[in-house]
Amino acid sequence: MSEWAEKIVAGDVRALARAATAVENRRPEAVPLMQELFPRTGRALLVGITGPPGAGKSTLVDQLAKALRRENRQVGILAVDPTSPYSGGAILGDRIRMQQHHADPGVFIRSMASRGSLGGIAPATLDLALLLDAAGKDVVLIETVGVGQDEVEVARLADVTIVVLVPGMGDDVQAIKAGIMEIADIFVINKADRPGAGALERETQALVEMAGQNGNWRPPVLKAVATEGRGIGEILDAVRKFQEPGGRANRRADLWRMRLREMLRERLLERLPEKELEAAAWDVAARIRDPYSVIEEWLRRM
Repeated sequence: MSEWAEKIVAGDVRALARAATAVENRRPEAVPLMQELFPRTGRALLVGITGPPGAGKSTLVDQLAKALRRENRQVGILAVDPTSPYSGGAILGDRIRMQQHHADPGVFIRSMASRGSLGGIAPATLDLALLLDAAGKDVVLIETVGVGQDEVEVARLADVTIVVLVPGMGDDVQAIKAGIMEIADIFVINKADRPGAGALERETQALVEMAGQNGNWRPPVLKAVATEGRGIGEILDAVRKFQEPGGRANRRADLWRMRLREMLRERLLERLPEKELEAAAWDVAARIRDPYSVIEEWLRRM
């Protein structure tokens, strides 16, 4: 391996941070680096954490990381935030909310800007998760941006997806079930000390019963109060149980089928100059060309 890759595998934080920047900014050196590191991946557990705004996802991630560190696990955190319209960077910066881990060498936190990407994650999320995997992290926690019911892309990246709900949202489950409810491997009702937590639990349980089992797994509905650290152990127990042979531990090939499709789409779009895409859009809008011929031409050329 190159010296850079060797440093990352050895746990050099500076080398890892430099690689994360290269990957996120899609620099030319990022692809050969990831090609070198990929054989060292596959050991880390990728845990996706999604849900509506205000559900307490960041606090939950913070507490999960704390519990994992007590088990002496190496933890990576990818926190996807909205994009600043001025700098293009992450506008909230979840690292600010997780400062207790700042001096802990066993935790690596990266705030990522969504950069206009739909689905609650950033375009480079998978590559950064693999990078942390190669760097020796045991668990990578991926927190989505928190935009509502279209945050389903995380299910294509994560080995296990946690959907965080919170009582007091008005129409509770009905407000979000059309989107993120279907991707949950584990439901967590956070802020369970609030009024309405019991009703939300019953509604969620009813939806789980209606959906039936997915293979051998029926998503559990757990309660937590993340600000007090309550329910964190039960969540980690459910994550481990999900990874057992009786859960869905054999779905990694299915995940990679989806991941490869997304990677292919992204790389094809990268090879298409933005000016050409813009010109084609104007031609199609003016009915000078048809979109089907445009796509066929691009496919032949690529």
